[in-house]
Amino acid sequence: MIGFAACECIIYNARSLKDKRAVLQRVMTRIRQKYNVSVAEIDHQDAWQRAKIGLVAITSSRRATERELERALALIDSFPELERAATSFEWL
Repeated sequence: MIGFAACECIIYNARSLKDKRAVLQRVMTRIRQKYNVSVAEIDHQDAWQRAKIGLVAITSSRRATERELERALALIDSFPELERAATSFEWL
């Protein structure tokens, strides 16, 4: 089962693209180290305080895929520098 999650994030204290990318790099590196998911910034690359992060997980069952994505999203929520505004899921 392939699961895709896209989440809109707001980084309130980012004053430049450099600030934004530092926060996103920290978040994405931690997700890659801790969970079996692929992660990338997929939209709003030129906006200072907005980001859209895409996460993909592939496992043998939908339940395992959903659990892996939920854990990665919980890790995103644990960072005080950013706020997750909206999240959408797709299943293949």
